[in-house]
Amino acid sequence: MTLITSTNNPRLMELRKLSRARERSRSGLFAAEGEDLVHAAQLAGRPAVEGFRACGVDVGEPGFHEVDPNTLATVSTLGSGTRAIGVYKQQWGAPEGPLCVYLHGVGDPGNVGTILRGALAFGASCVAFGPDCADPHSPKAVRASMGAIFAMAIARASELSELPGERVALVAHAGEPLGRLAIHGPLSLLVGSERDGLPDEVAAACEHVAHIPIASESLNAAMAATVALYETTRGSTRVPAS
Repeated sequence: MTLITSTNNPRLMELRKLSRARERSRSGLFAAEGEDLVHAAQLAGRPAVEGFRACGVDVGEPGFHEVDPNTLATVSTLGSGTRAIGVYKQQWGAPEGPLCVYLHGVGDPGNVGTILRGALAFGASCVAFGPDCADPHSPKAVRASMGAIFAMAIARASELSELPGERVALVAHAGEPLGRLAIHGPLSLLVGSERDGLPDEVAAACEHVAHIPIASESLNAAMAATVALYETTRGSTRVPAS
């Protein structure tokens, strides 16, 4: 392949557009920066639609365009630049069990990416996105996911009725301690926004309201989701369906 040296290269100009939410939505594509994320995509069986690598960098996947390192840095969203960028198709599905994490109004992309990482670590079936959530394919969310964006099933949910199993609303200092719940079969954990948590009407529509016992006022959304996943999968909350 011909070495790309111009910042006005048409392929690089298209790549730059993927930093914008509107373009990601229109194209159904997203970018992942760094060799570790490109490798994570390969491990998950997600080939790149297109890729770019700095001169001499082996990403272990054919077809990546070779780019002058200084030129590649001009399309990076990282302050330090990058040695590889892959472009991938977004994959959305329907909410599925037996363990679904539902996000409602989680607007920080770093929290979204971290929740994806925690959901994958604790074996969740999917992460479902409700209204006013950050885009899981934004550059910050993709980095925070540490590759989980490629391996974790993600879904959109416009109605709570789409969520699998019994619904457990996480509400600070309300309801039962999460560890005391005994739920047989599939369940969905509902996590609300960083500032306001879940709306009252969302919590009221759930079969259970539960909290994580803590000494302080609250946890941020990513921490709450991760602790809840640990409690749910390692504690007594969820009894698997026979």
